Amino acid sequence: MKNKGLVQVYTGDGKGKTTAAIGLASRALGHGLKVCYINFHKGEHKDEHYGELKLLKQLSVDIYRFAERHPHFYKNEPVEKIREECLLALKFIEEIFQQRKYDLLILDEILISVRDKFISEEELLELLNKKPENLEIVLTGRDATEKIIQIADLVSEIKKVKHPFDKGIQRRKGIEY
Repeated sequence: MKNKGLVQVYTGDGKGKTTAAIGLASRALGHGLKVCYINFHKGEHKDEHYGELKLLKQLSVDIYRFAERHPHFYKNEPVEKIREECLLALKFIEEIFQQRKYDLLILDEILISVRDKFISEEELLELLNKKPENLEIVLTGRDATEKIIQIADLVSEIKKVKHPFDKGIQRRKGIEY
């Protein structure tokens, strides 16, 4: 990719942040770009659990997972352990920067790591300052901070107006995961 890589943020309380990032990945792949997908706090499910990850894997996208367990869902998960895993992720992402083999890097739910103080806002901003010029980065998750919004080139806020969960409808295979 010869263009300057930008920083995109998909945030808000609505459904569709990861879906938007995966849509961008499919567009990039359609143009022959190399994509890396890293997720945070998505649980201990194997990649085969999530339909989008099955597809990305089939399309030769490199997929990595960090800090899979979040205390909201895993009540006994030590916060220190999650922080350590997030710091390992930041080091790993810096290594990806040095390799310069990707055109698009998706950091799915990394904003949750910042919101819940597993990664400081400053640590994420420092990481973004080190990004290679041609690398496009997507950050997803609720509650993007003002500073992250300011440095981003594109910010989409996805707002929940209505959701089936509100009626007690559980998540559905192929639709929500």
